[in-house]
Amino acid sequence: MTSKFCGKLLVTGFGTGYLPVAPGTWGSLVPVGAFLLTAWLADGQPATVGAVMSGLAVVSSVICVGLGRFTEDVFGRKDPGACVIDEWAGQSIALVALPTGDGATTWLIGAAVGFVAFRVFDILKPPPARQMEKLPGGWGVLLDDVFAGAYALVVTQLFVRFIW
Repeated sequence: MTSKFCGKLLVTGFGTGYLPVAPGTWGSLVPVGAFLLTAWLADGQPATVGAVMSGLAVVSSVICVGLGRFTEDVFGRKDPGACVIDEWAGQSIALVALPTGDGATTWLIGAAVGFVAFRVFDILKPPPARQMEKLPGGWGVLLDDVFAGAYALVVTQLFVRFIW
């Protein structure tokens, strides 16, 4: 495999960025799946689930920033739709500290609320998320999604802990 192929494979979230119609939504589903799978395999252990989601956020962020210039060169624009590794990072942040001890219903509700909240904030880009896009290289690609993930984390925590 060539380094160009490997780079594209990483920034497109193992190809999820090539799926038709709303690639960011498809890319965001991968961390949701990782959250649910980890919660199930770890029997809802919050420390394990939190560690996996934190790790996914960090690794995705490093890839996004590290391959920022590569992405611009290969796709010919700063934040192409096919680049969804930033969605992986932001969505992982939205799910990082959800309560998981109450069983599968809690996992599913938390994952669904976190997914919807992240997608809404990622699309709307409330301040300062929109301003982050102006940063150079992979930082501009990543940080708007990090802010969207942080906003979604707050909304999801409030919903799961106090409303549902």
